[in-house]
Amino acid sequence: MSRSVTVPVLTIDGPSGSGKGTISRLVAEQLGWRLLDSGALYRAVGYAAGAAGLDLSDVEAVTRCAQSTRIRFQPSADGHDTRVLVNGHDATDELRTETAGAAASAIASIPSVRQALVDMQLGFRKAPGLVADGRDMGTVIFPDAAHKVFLTASAAERAKRRYKQLKEKGLSVTLSGLQREIEARDARDASRAVAPLKPAADAVLVDTTGMPIADVVAKVFAVVRP
Repeated sequence: MSRSVTVPVLTIDGPSGSGKGTISRLVAEQLGWRLLDSGALYRAVGYAAGAAGLDLSDVEAVTRCAQSTRIRFQPSADGHDTRVLVNGHDATDELRTETAGAAASAIASIPSVRQALVDMQLGFRKAPGLVADGRDMGTVIFPDAAHKVFLTASAAERAKRRYKQLKEKGLSVTLSGLQREIEARDARDASRAVAPLKPAADAVLVDTTGMPIADVVAKVFAVVRP
């Protein structure tokens, strides 16, 4: 068994707006483990493809982009959100937009793009442990993870969360529009042929609808430390 496989992994999967990012960051901080935001990798490639003027339906071009894009995570000066550098540019704020999310969802359905990012994701598995946040962390990337959680929440609840986040950033969005986008993305992610969004058979399901963040963190900790 390779040394990396002995490093403990907690996977936190779920749809957009389920709270994966916030919960993963808080749990990783409290455990003192590394953090992998796999969604940011796909958003970064989607962003790089858009910046290069690529057609997202051009499989070969987008795959080459995935293979060549340089992505680096850097702690923020204020200790909050991790900054994401794409080809040397701090694209953190751009990656949080719905446009970047839609691009990520589109390219995530391309098998060659997913394969290009597999090794990058596996490389995050280093001591003392890893919290992996995404959609297929427990099913595809780290199927041997000892601890798996699948977060969910109603589409209406997730739309409200995204609305609040984006409004705080000064972006012009509508609640009804966000809910439609979230429902469309759910359907696309769940029905894609490659790594569809679904809980791992051995994952603990946590519905975060109406649940305070501290309570969700406590439930996740109960999975890691029964």
